[in-house]
Amino acid sequence: MDARKRKILSAVVDMYIRTGEPVGSKTISQLPDIHVSAATVRNDMAVLEELGYLEQPHTSAGRVPTFQGYRMYIEELSGGSELPPEERAQLDEMLGDEKNLTEDLILQSATAALAQITQCATVVSNLAPKYSVITKVDLIPTGKRVYVVLLITSDGKIKNRACRLQFDLTPEHMEFFKNFMEENLEGMSVSELSEERIEQLVMAMGTYMITLSPLMQGICEMSRDLQKNELYVTGEQNLFSCDELDKAEVAKFILHKQDLSGLLDDSFQGIKVVFGKEGDFVIGNSSMIVSKYQKGDHTAGSLGVIGPMRLNYAKIIPYIEYFTDKISHLITDEADVSPVIGMNEDPNVES
Repeated sequence: MDARKRKILSAVVDMYIRTGEPVGSKTISQLPDIHVSAATVRNDMAVLEELGYLEQPHTSAGRVPTFQGYRMYIEELSGGSELPPEERAQLDEMLGDEKNLTEDLILQSATAALAQITQCATVVSNLAPKYSVITKVDLIPTGKRVYVVLLITSDGKIKNRACRLQFDLTPEHMEFFKNFMEENLEGMSVSELSEERIEQLVMAMGTYMITLSPLMQGICEMSRDLQKNELYVTGEQNLFSCDELDKAEVAKFILHKQDLSGLLDDSFQGIKVVFGKEGDFVIGNSSMIVSKYQKGDHTAGSLGVIGPMRLNYAKIIPYIEYFTDKISHLITDEADVSPVIGMNEDPNVES
């Protein structure tokens, strides 16, 4: 596609986003940066239609962008616009006090701010780390026969479980558990910590097996949590207030929003867009635009917006790119700080 056709496609998408009406060749030819006749524009639009970027709802109507046309438009926008300083300052203020935010709070603040400023729903996925290893397992007495097992990973994740035992542990039990964890778990990849592996470790405890097995069950549950991709959607009410989206489809999406996990893996580059009912995305006439954020050298997750297909992409994409860059910077710095016990979750007492 030559530069003129790209410019015409961009103009059609821009105008359709603003008006919601099919765009004709005469309208495009009258734009100040289009320096060709309506007939030339009409011919170029016919070519764009043949290429699959435009379609004509009715014979006598103008043309509207297809999914492919939107994608081309979005690719042209990606990375090409930087927010002015005053807008960046506004977004930073919405994030809050960055120095006092954990990774989870950084993501929560970013999604809330993005939903507020775009008036769309926001989606964030936190990918299970592929290269994370267990760096520390600790046991903390918290009450009569209640002990908190604390598990810390190399990427800064903390999980804890409170387990109720049948007996109070002796200093000998505590020392054995500490040494056993150092020898058998610390340094192991999170992905290796399967239920089968836990069962093998329980059997290896010998005479301590019955007393300490509830603690190992807690470790097993924490390992399952660590290996799950987490996904959160914020601002769903913005979808219900959008006249262009079917309310029943929005309700169905909210009930099954975890199905988005398959669309938010780390296999894409740059900006990814999903339209309509592609894949597991059940809301027709909608779009989801996401970008990845990093923790150090590895992809940590994705952040983006969900809204009607006629989004102001030229405005929203720079917001998404700014937030993902900001998150990447903050969580990479946060990972270098020593973690605080219990920052991710409250312990749940196991019966």
